[in-house]
Amino acid sequence: MSQTHAPGTQAPLHQFDNVVIRFAGDSGDGMQITGNQFTHTSAVIGNDLATFPDYPAEIRAPAGTRPGVSGFQVRFSSSDIHTPGDQPDVLVAMNPAALVVNIKDLRPGGILVVNTGQFTDGDLKKANLATNPLTDGSLKGFRVIEVDINKRVTEALKGTTLSSKEVQRCKNFYTLGLMYWLYNRPLDTTIKWLEDKFAKRPELAEANKLAMHAGYNAGDIHEFFQGRYEVAPCVSMPKGTYRNIMGNDATAMGLVAGAQLAGLQPFLGSYPITPASGILEALAAYKNFGVITFQAEDEIAAICSALGSAYAGCLGITTTSGPGMALKTECMGLAVSVELPLVIVNVQRGGPSTGLPTKTEQADLFQAIFGRNGEAPIPVLAASTPSDAFECAVEACRIAVQYMTPVILLTDGYIANGAEPWRLPELRDLKPFPAQFLTQPPEAGFLPFSRNQLNARPWVKPGTPGLEHRIGGIEKAHQTGHISYDPENHEFMCKMRLQKVMGIRDSIPTPPVQGDPNGDVLVLGWGSTRGAITSAVEELRKKGRKVSQLHLRHMWPLPKGLETIFARYRAVLVPEMNLGQLWRVMRSEYPQHNFISYPKVQGQPFRTSELVDKIESLLQK
Repeated sequence: MSQTHAPGTQAPLHQFDNVVIRFAGDSGDGMQITGNQFTHTSAVIGNDLATFPDYPAEIRAPAGTRPGVSGFQVRFSSSDIHTPGDQPDVLVAMNPAALVVNIKDLRPGGILVVNTGQFTDGDLKKANLATNPLTDGSLKGFRVIEVDINKRVTEALKGTTLSSKEVQRCKNFYTLGLMYWLYNRPLDTTIKWLEDKFAKRPELAEANKLAMHAGYNAGDIHEFFQGRYEVAPCVSMPKGTYRNIMGNDATAMGLVAGAQLAGLQPFLGSYPITPASGILEALAAYKNFGVITFQAEDEIAAICSALGSAYAGCLGITTTSGPGMALKTECMGLAVSVELPLVIVNVQRGGPSTGLPTKTEQADLFQAIFGRNGEAPIPVLAASTPSDAFECAVEACRIAVQYMTPVILLTDGYIANGAEPWRLPELRDLKPFPAQFLTQPPEAGFLPFSRNQLNARPWVKPGTPGLEHRIGGIEKAHQTGHISYDPENHEFMCKMRLQKVMGIRDSIPTPPVQGDPNGDVLVLGWGSTRGAITSAVEELRKKGRKVSQLHLRHMWPLPKGLETIFARYRAVLVPEMNLGQLWRVMRSEYPQHNFISYPKVQGQPFRTSELVDKIESLLQK
């Protein structure tokens, strides 16, 4: 750590490689906005970053209570990082409930900024606290900064036309300004955002700017801190044009890009559901790219409309989460039967049933691979980071179009709401996969279920002269497509549909191993566990441990070459946010290898420290 002085101030400026801040308060305190604005500013500066929003399922949980606490954690760094951090260096607690829920995570010696204006006897009672943490000695070991933010915001906005209630809604921007001062961040990005956000209510934009400036100036005036901190821009990131992106936005962009690469008009049939609704909202803004969005009355209508659009010659898309996937199941089987391209995005959340709507989980893998009646094989992909969701969405479109099949893309709440810098791809690197429509009868006659070299049947737009044919969910005869109840034909068609899906393996690469090509432990991951696994493996390899990692994108069919890789390691550890679903798939497909399950089902992502401890325990055996 080095120390300099910031221009225009005598406060010492300490240099850090990376910092983790968690903003926590009532669900009405604007913590998600505060965290997002700090994230965007850090992205503009050029830091590498990772975020973890965490908020309650209730639209408005009881104010001041523990269930109503909303949090946003952001880690920003001058070097390459993979997770939002295990422990915050700074915790901003807007009320007692936010303090008691989050204090266990604050690192020893960390900074705790407390809004004392929200620590009345009534506030303590709402948080179910018998004593005041600010006076009972329970905060020893932390640097506690007490600020009456309620009072200071009232003073800063004295003379404005806002009501007292509206004034208090600006306190999150006072907090943001204070953090901007502490970490030497500019205000310009947020000022511009406020002016755009409240263009029709300029008095609100001005009030929030006043609150933010008051918080920023308080750092110098009141000397709350023993100096300021700075995290330099990240110089290890590859050169290119970057933007800060969240997983749902990246998924939406990937779907639009995939449709463009296929030469198709994308149609989204969707029903709002947490945490997938953001994809519907994002795609609705891409009308300039010909995107059609339809908010259906329910999940079944949503997927049926998407499949109907594929029948008409569009790229059909539907987005949902676990409960919605359950309702879409029958139509997924119909899509398998009629063999039309359809992309189904499942943003996983905690289950079963309603479960934990705003918490993350990876427990829909079985549902994605096996969860349909009859023999109904569907290829499955899984994104691993917010930016990776773009590439996975493009890949899902490619497979759907080239193989004439529905495809399931899995993300999760951690990916959907998390953010990271994304380097915009070069257009030349996006390889087209144009859809092929049959426009006239072949010389030998039209057979609607004849197959090409990929075992894909021809795609015919309705109304094409000479290409009339029957289509539906009842089993059809090979090639002719006529309704058929013949036992041998049914078995043949089941095997043919399976063969087509398994043939996708020929078009996907074997995933690379990160680390030694052989060793003691290979950590096999999928989905959003990637960041924590990468950090843990890097940490252990610095200590000389023979640990490597392999991360799957194509969950079904599995890529070729895995068996050879597994054979080179003494044990294969499978961490996942479920009770061992990929582990069971691996034991079924590769029974001769030593797979070890490491499950976690807490609605929270893995921490790097958890994986380090688990791998260390395996190495000692």
